[in-house]
Amino acid sequence: MVLPLVDENKPKCYYCHQGFDNIEKLREHQKAEHSEFLETHEKDIKRQPAPGDVTVF
Repeated sequence: MVLPLVDENKPKCYYCHQGFDNIEKLREHQKAEHSEFLETHEKDIKRQPAPGDVTVF
């Protein structure tokens, strides 16, 4: 079975899979609905290149 690509250009919440019109609405939703998850995992988020990433100088 082939599923249609509907609204693939719109951001989607990875926690509840709800789609939004823009990234600002997604951020507001995650802060309001999923704040407990984001707060507990905020210290685990590392802002660094992933293994295998290539940096061009």
